[in-house]
Amino acid sequence: MSNLQRAYAIIMAGGKGERFWPLSTSRRPKQLLALAGGKPLILQAVDRLEGIVPPERVLIVTNESLVAPIREILGEGSPVGVLGEPVGRDTAAAIAAGAAWIQRRDPEAVFCVLTADHVIGDLPVFRDTLARGMELCAANDVLMTIGIAPAEPSSAYGYIETGERWKKSGDVEFFRARRFVEKPDVETAKGYLATGRYAWNSGMFVWSVRSIRKAFADYRPALAARIDAWAACTSDADFQAALEKDFPALEKISIDYAVMEKATNIVVCKGAFSWDDVGSWPALEAHLPKDGQGNATTGDVEVLDGARNIVVSEGRLTALVGVKDLVVVQADGVTLVCDKAHSQEIKPLLAKLRAQKNRDSIL
Repeated sequence: MSNLQRAYAIIMAGGKGERFWPLSTSRRPKQLLALAGGKPLILQAVDRLEGIVPPERVLIVTNESLVAPIREILGEGSPVGVLGEPVGRDTAAAIAAGAAWIQRRDPEAVFCVLTADHVIGDLPVFRDTLARGMELCAANDVLMTIGIAPAEPSSAYGYIETGERWKKSGDVEFFRARRFVEKPDVETAKGYLATGRYAWNSGMFVWSVRSIRKAFADYRPALAARIDAWAACTSDADFQAALEKDFPALEKISIDYAVMEKATNIVVCKGAFSWDDVGSWPALEAHLPKDGQGNATTGDVEVLDGARNIVVSEGRLTALVGVKDLVVVQADGVTLVCDKAHSQEIKPLLAKLRAQKNRDSIL
């Protein structure tokens, strides 16, 4: 595919991964962990671009504090770029910074925006989907989002309603987008699935530098102005200095709210590959080995007369007797025990801990 000679990629890696505490902390968040697949999630995100985008045209956008540990994971001499945001300003600002980094190198480029904390299977299908999407975005003024064919009526994801088919490339179909909808309840999601028109909103995108720059100009002109100013920087050092100066004053807004829910040239690709954003401990269950009683474990773990537990143990033995449906995590001298059904309450727990003295070392 000839247009892929100008293909770039941004990998968003700024999340905190709070739902995976205590394994995930501010100093070692979810994307730096080997939660599934045997490698840190950030490394898997880079590896799955093989054959589509060369590593020297891949940019990881992350928190300033994570630049050094990510470079360590990538390994000495890795040509992958790592850009540190001085403060978090959500995905619109992060994508604007990445777009400027790419525009400095090739104003005619096409690029994808991926996320570091996804687990993706069927890699040949994923790569083919991505390559065909980038080819189409290089030739057309569209903003493409990669939807996922829903496996179940989940209330954990936002949805995209698709309209008429726009194009077909190989086995991959692309549709006009009708609307984005927030996370529904299960009954509403069942209705969505029954129509066959809806896809999960994966948060993965494809577009040309020109198209996303134009969209920012239309809907967030202040960010468009920053893209142009940052792209005019003559060195990487000047570029980073400009981010340090400008980022604190930027609007904190997601790319969905800033652009995608307003633009009229949205195209949806329904991805046919397996995808999981692994957003909580129960979601990890599908990616861990299980014993005959359905206990999903990793590390030094023993379970006697227990069932359907999720147990993660770092550096020492964790043993369970006679319990069911628990999440038990031991990491860095901290132990979490919670009912699976209450795993979403980890974030409020962390808020409570932050309000206490001398807790910084474990958060």
